[in-house]
Amino acid sequence: MPLPTVDTKSDISVIHLLPNVLTICAICAGLTAIRFGYQGDFETAVRLILLACVLDGIDGRLARMLGCDSPVGAELDSLADFLNFGVAPVLILHHWALQDFRSAGWIAVLCYTICCVLRLARFNVNSRLDKTDKPASDSGYFIGVPSPAGAVLVMLPMFVSFLFSDLPIAPPAVIATYIGVIGLLMISRLPTYSFKNVSIARKYATYLLLGAVLMAAALLTYLWATLVLFSLVYLVGLARAFQLDRKSRKTEG
Repeated sequence: MPLPTVDTKSDISVIHLLPNVLTICAICAGLTAIRFGYQGDFETAVRLILLACVLDGIDGRLARMLGCDSPVGAELDSLADFLNFGVAPVLILHHWALQDFRSAGWIAVLCYTICCVLRLARFNVNSRLDKTDKPASDSGYFIGVPSPAGAVLVMLPMFVSFLFSDLPIAPPAVIATYIGVIGLLMISRLPTYSFKNVSIARKYATYLLLGAVLMAAALLTYLWATLVLFSLVYLVGLARAFQLDRKSRKTEG
């Protein structure tokens, strides 16, 4: 009696599942961040959102390195981005500072979340159609603020509060307005720099590695101060990009 044959096409290497495992871990981090936020442990909640950002930066690159990127993985990553960067940060912010602002605070939350899902939908469609919203090798730019960067920027008031614990929290109206502005930046046509295609001369690689080590050390040692600094630098870069974009439009006109 012949032995049954094994359909090897149905087999998959365990290592090829690792990117999806990281994406699911990011989802777990985002959900757990919401839990800690509603329990009042806001610092832990924010740290979990930051962990989700790190995992988001790893899973896609790992999938491409292993040659196992798939439509399922891409959809899973997009859903994780919406939860971790479009829902969790603003729910935590709402519970942190907007509880007494009633309807206006919730409108700001809805504005940010809808902007995030529209930004992700636009990016996904244009990526499939290979249009300009996908960072091309010759452009090095995103169109609008990416959702992970938006999540970090929208939590800037919390970073400042954690860094300067003696200062009062900003007025709810200011925080709600800020949330709405960050949401609009995500769906804007503003070109924002993408670091995915950055290349440097080989002779400077050592300095880049040293800078990465120092950055990691700063994040581990002075987390809130480093995040405040990074967020402010990013906002200044956005303002500069806005000026250059307006100038280029006037030149073309």
